[in-house]
Parts: sequence; C-alpha cells; structure tokens
Amino acid sequence: MTTPSPAPLSEAAAADAFRRALRDMFWMLGILLVVGVGVGALVDGTKGVWGALMGVALALVFSGTTVISVLRTVNTSPAHTTAVIMGAWLGKIVVVFVALAVLGQFDFYNRTVLGLVLFAGVLGSAILDARAVQRGRIPYIEPTPPAGAPGQPAPGPESGVS
Repeated sequence: MTTPSPAPLSEAAAADAFRRALRDMFWMLGILLVVGVGVGALVDGTKGVWGALMGVALALVFSGTTVISVLRTVNTSPAHTTAVIMGAWLGKIVVVFVALAVLGQFDFYNRTVLGLVLFAGVLGSAILDARAVQRGRIPYIEPTPPAGAPGQPAPGPESGVS
C-alpha cells in the first residue's frame, strides 16, 4: 500500500494564503456591517440600515466568489483555474447587475449608503487579497526532496555510486 504524496509546497502555501484572505474578508465585512448599519441608521434611519445590509451582502457575493473560486481550484491545472475564475467573475457580474437593476425599482433603502458600503467592501477585500498573497510564503520553485525520502528511490548499485 502506498501513501499518498503530500500536495506540492506551492499549492499548500497558496491555499493557506487564500484561506487567510477569506478569513480577513469575513472579518472586514463583519466590521463594515456594524459600522455601515450604524452610520446608515444615523444618516437615514431604516433606509440607511437597509442600504448598508444590502451593500455588505453584495460585497460578500462580489468579493467572496473570487477567493472561493481560487481555493476550490488551487490543486488543478492553470487552465482549469482560469476557466473557473472567469466563469465565477462573469456570474458575479451578472448577479450584481441584476440585483442593482431590481433594487433600482424600490425606494426602501438609501442608495448612497448602499453604494458607499459596497465600494468600501469590494475595495477593502481587494486590498486584503493582495496583502494575503504578498505575505503568503508561496515558493516560485518546488524543492526536490532528498534521496531516500518517502516516494523517492534509495540510491543503490544501479545509481552509478561505487
């Protein structure tokens, strides 16, 4: 029975970086929710609260889709990863535009609060994603395991060593 080989170091490091980005995004959106609802309530009462709630929800859809797509495809080929990310991007753009088109027919929320909270959420998430990748210790090349490591042949007479 063979033991499965561990994932390459770069894939594990990339997954760690994007898990950190996802965790940081949830924290940032939670803080934005509290601040946005508070400011929205002060600015326009219930309409401001609804604007902040919908802004955070749309920011979650817009920003979370990318990070989750990368996490789900970190162990696949670059072509597959690109296809999934581009498909997710197209899907989230459609969802956000449809949601904004539908919401444009209603007046139960403050549009300015929604727009500002959505902008802050998407911009903050992009900054956190970039920070996670910059601080992630993702190697450019995979180190070769030493001879005799699990899954590597041990040097023997046929290896040319006398």
